[in-house]
Amino acid sequence: MTSIKRYSPLVMLFDLGKLVRNSFFFVIYLYVIKAGSASLFIKYGRIVFLLAVGWTFLSIIYKWFTHKYELDHQSFHLYKGLFSKSEQTIPFSKIQNVNRHTSIFHRMFNMTSIHFETGVKDEGATIKFDVISQTEAERMEAYVKNASRSKPAGLRHEVNDNGFKIEQQDRTTENPGVVIPQEDPNRTIHFESTKKDILKASLTSFSFLALIPLIGSFYYKINEIFHLEDTTGGLFKQLISSWWVMTILVTVVVIASAAFGIMRTYLKYGKYKISSDSSHIYITRGIIDETAFTISKEKVQAIEINQSMMKRLLGLAKVKLRSAGKLNFGEETLETSTLYPFLPINKAYELVSDILPSYTITQEMIRLPKKSLWVRILSPSWFWLIATIVLYYFKPVIWGVEQAWIVLSAALLVCILLARLLNFFHTSYVMNGQFIQFKTGALTTSLFVSKREKVIEVKMTRNIIQKWLGLASIETTNRGKPVHHSSVEDVPVELAHSFFQWYANRKNDIRVE
Repeated sequence: MTSIKRYSPLVMLFDLGKLVRNSFFFVIYLYVIKAGSASLFIKYGRIVFLLAVGWTFLSIIYKWFTHKYELDHQSFHLYKGLFSKSEQTIPFSKIQNVNRHTSIFHRMFNMTSIHFETGVKDEGATIKFDVISQTEAERMEAYVKNASRSKPAGLRHEVNDNGFKIEQQDRTTENPGVVIPQEDPNRTIHFESTKKDILKASLTSFSFLALIPLIGSFYYKINEIFHLEDTTGGLFKQLISSWWVMTILVTVVVIASAAFGIMRTYLKYGKYKISSDSSHIYITRGIIDETAFTISKEKVQAIEINQSMMKRLLGLAKVKLRSAGKLNFGEETLETSTLYPFLPINKAYELVSDILPSYTITQEMIRLPKKSLWVRILSPSWFWLIATIVLYYFKPVIWGVEQAWIVLSAALLVCILLARLLNFFHTSYVMNGQFIQFKTGALTTSLFVSKREKVIEVKMTRNIIQKWLGLASIETTNRGKPVHHSSVEDVPVELAHSFFQWYANRKNDIRVE
């Protein structure tokens, strides 16, 4: 058991940096744009802003002095408070995911951040160490991974199956056990991104389009402060009125956008590596800001393989591992549970088979019966009905056509029917032993695969039309944040009954310890 420790003092500097970043635009607005304003709103706004900054600054210092932690061989122990103290104990067995993020700030001080996600919805669901040494983070992660394999006190040295060297002393002594992670020779590398993968990713993600709104936003903000349009006297408008100047500008913007998209994708997905050992999956990515994700294979609730229309054209797919945990680093939501999101479809299936051999993906699936198409075609569309009523009320005139609302309503109806038709052809299902598999979608398709033991609830619903045609809708529920629901509509009612019987056999899969 380790001794009680305070968090790194650098966490105060880290939080102070976030305070400065969040306050930047308030400072620009209150003290630059409105520098000479005598408005009471601005006057009191500055006072409130200064009070908020001062309170946050004091809270940062108070938090560092009062928040502490320690580890034993089974749990985290978190302490906080000065006058009203509280203690929280989180067993290692509750940890779903382990996530590490190393930003430029962390690199400057040879630190990192590590979050342990438990998968519950309470306030203490995530154990966060925003600034921590690399050695301490590795030691914590090794403790979590080896909790179930740790031996009682009295052993001095041990190397476990994952290649971690454990030095332990008797718990009655002052010096705590130390876990020193070593590279696992049994870890298999399944995928590493190449230059070709980066080019495909930049094209598929349309990241090259991100430069244009960034330029527009930057120009708007600068113009608000320095009034560029007034000072230049309309020089920009005169320049773009010339066709050759406009041609050069468009060419430059296109080249710059392509370069920006490739660079942005490279910084985000460069050094992308997927590896695994006998018990865990490891995902790392990033050039400047590095992100590492670790998940136990036993904690995988389901697998999703998603394809957008562009990805289907290029034969690519995104594979996501559904688990009970989800992680936010500041304002950025990290999809670290996603395997490389631009995998060739055949490589995606192969990767799932290699990483999770206990999962089986069935290539041949059962299509919906033809009567399901009639249910989808004939079902009323409330969206189309409301949109038509709004169009009829306003009756917009487009290109001089007074009855344009009728054309818009008809076009919307055609789009809705086409989407339903695509959804029918893309929907399929199969129950294969302990596995259930759904495929749904119209322009974007999603293949969902889960084990019976990971499904916590099933449901069947039937509307009037489905009862007439002998159809039903079935749904599964898996743990997650939020809880994940997956369903397929308009399947034969006989399948729905078999679906319930399939789930009833779940008792054969559950092992009670």
